[in-house]
Amino acid sequence: MNRTVRVGLEDRAYDVVIGAGLLDQAGTCLRPLFKRPRTAVITDETVWALHGARLTAALEAAGIACHPIVMPPGEPTKSWEGLAEVSDRLLALELDRGDVITAFGGGVVGDLAGFAAAIYKRGIDFVQIPTTLLAQVDSSVGGKTAIDTPRGKNLIGAFHQPLAVLADLDVLASLSDREMRAGYAEVIKYGLLGDFAFFEWLETHGPQVLARDPEALGHAVARSVEMKAEIVAEDEKEAGRRALLNLGHTFGHALEAETGFGESLLHGEAVAAGSAIAFRFSAAQGLCPSQDAQRAEAAIAAAGLPTRLAGVAAAPFAADRLVRHMGQDKKAEDGKLTFILARALGDAFVAKDVSAQAVRDFLISEGASP
Repeated sequence: MNRTVRVGLEDRAYDVVIGAGLLDQAGTCLRPLFKRPRTAVITDETVWALHGARLTAALEAAGIACHPIVMPPGEPTKSWEGLAEVSDRLLALELDRGDVITAFGGGVVGDLAGFAAAIYKRGIDFVQIPTTLLAQVDSSVGGKTAIDTPRGKNLIGAFHQPLAVLADLDVLASLSDREMRAGYAEVIKYGLLGDFAFFEWLETHGPQVLARDPEALGHAVARSVEMKAEIVAEDEKEAGRRALLNLGHTFGHALEAETGFGESLLHGEAVAAGSAIAFRFSAAQGLCPSQDAQRAEAAIAAAGLPTRLAGVAAAPFAADRLVRHMGQDKKAEDGKLTFILARALGDAFVAKDVSAQAVRDFLISEGASP
């Protein structure tokens, strides 16, 4: 049975449909949204090899012509060079502003395709068909699109909402266990930041989610999307509450930058470590009970995810370099560091003007070099 979550953005509202077998229904689901029966499908080599034939068949069965733009897999594709190639290939297809782009892949593809849609001929519509757990519960919902630069992650981008999101739970069967764990980091993040009952549910049912049990997985994805949809509807452009969704990301992005945005540290792994570090930092600052920080770390570690600097590839890290990366974070304002910290499990908040020296000292206590 499909679950549908509405992202309430008035005239730009859209549905996130969650269920099994949605890829085979893609043409039927999407055809009413297309002014013309054609779409450019931006994807990567891995996803296209696994699922491209099924998507093509589903679209063509509904009379939609499918024009694939297949890119190399991995974070390096989400770059100026990747954006230039995608944009050129869209122009070669002679898409006009009435056409629709389909983002078919994980977070990298969704971010790249969404940003290309945002700037192509000053903006055309796109839809999301996310194929990883991380993309289904987080990056495909909410309209944040971006590319990376050598100076940091997601620093060049735009808010551009999709017309619809189709989250087919069946495609998650093709993910490696590592990719499932990386996606699960974003799932547990929702419990940590704002839903203690969901966090407790994950403490018990997390193994079933990771094992892809249909009922547990469906509930985890749907609850995550519900929380994100509620926050996005309230604060689309991250002026307030939406920043809570970045729990673990300030620390995590700094770790990603130090590891070169490569396969040695997946985004979800960085978020997992960053979330555990954020809770411990909160406890160290007297903001959060230490037992809550310990419980958060235990739940993350139980999923096989890193929780400490020593567990991240490329360790040891230099505290000064990590803090410097944090200064480039999108949430930083007037050179002051902004973090998502915690008062308790399920109760995160935005902390502005955090002392860089306090962060540096804490990272050293966590095992970073000066």
